Amino acid sequence: MKTAMPTADADLGVTTIGGEQAGVVTRGEVRALPVYGPGGYAWLPENGMAVLVIKGGPGGEEQCVAAARQSAPEEMKPGEVYLYGPGGNAVYLRQNGTVELRGRIDIQGSLSVNGEPYKPCTCGTEGV
Repeated sequence: MKTAMPTADADLGVTTIGGEQAGVVTRGEVRALPVYGPGGYAWLPENGMAVLVIKGGPGGEEQCVAAARQSAPEEMKPGEVYLYGPGGNAVYLRQNGTVELRGRIDIQGSLSVNGEPYKPCTCGTEGV
């Protein structure tokens, strides 16, 4: 009997269980799949999301969720980066050097503007 050669394959599936150990339906449901993404980026798929499942090893039994279907803005240009989450919040790195922040912004730590520590304006609040 000949040993099966390791193979690599991919399938588009839909998550049935979101989170770090995802459940996905491709040709059948598979549970407890690890989720991988690019370095420095953390992402967990939501339930019902279309995802890319990579299959490897003999017979394709080693599987993981590697990506999700993109939802890029219509005006997005090649080379731009759009990082988004639920509720419409986003970080948009535009081709012209603009960094666009969408949603509520909370800053933990210090803030510098042009190398100088930021100090909020107290204009018009004196004597209040």
